[in-house]
Amino acid sequence: MRTGDLMRRDGDGFYTFVDRIGDTFRWKGENVAIFEVAAVLRACPGVTEAIVYGVSVPRADGRAGMALLKIDGPFDLDALVRRLETLPRYAWPLLLRLAREIETTETLKPKRRVYVEQGFDPERVEDPLYVFEREQHAYVPLDGNRHQAIRNGTMRL
Repeated sequence: MRTGDLMRRDGDGFYTFVDRIGDTFRWKGENVAIFEVAAVLRACPGVTEAIVYGVSVPRADGRAGMALLKIDGPFDLDALVRRLETLPRYAWPLLLRLAREIETTETLKPKRRVYVEQGFDPERVEDPLYVFEREQHAYVPLDGNRHQAIRNGTMRL
């Protein structure tokens, strides 16, 4: 039976959940459909393409949602937040990467795996990065200090 779940069998023969495979990711016990989130993001003015994926975050259950947005023209992060309010909170991308171009394979598919591997480290990513701050209910720039706070657990996503 194929469930889309990646499982691990331990030494005692018990199975434990590891991650989702395919077109979803799991965040805090909920499955997130990447195409549903991407459709909401693409409806935001200025966004011409959206790629959604999960990234590993230390000391977190599952993978945090991250979106790579191809921006062309005027773009407003506050308008994006208003659009996301149509989605359940667990499906919101907590991390954003804004780009003018998206790398593709020879068959013109986005290089999603490359973006997943790069994650949300400002030292590895040249594009502007943002993180959703709950207290401000807004996306704020993801700088080195915020990145370190997420990595060491002092800033929760």
